[in-house]
Amino acid sequence: MKTFPWTRAMEIGFGHLRLAPEQFWGMTLPELASAARCLRRDDGDQMTMRDLDRLMGLFPD
Repeated sequence: MKTFPWTRAMEIGFGHLRLAPEQFWGMTLPELASAARCLRRDDGDQMTMRDLDRLMGLFPD
């Protein structure tokens, strides 16, 4: 049986996603997996400048 790759999960959570320890340890594994998906998005679903402009128009600060 393989052990869970906690070191890699912590690298992603703390290093890439910049989560605070409380946030990381408070997440479920599906939540962490969902958040980490943005790091390897290669399905052509990236946000474009046009998308960003549209969102900025909808939600101005």
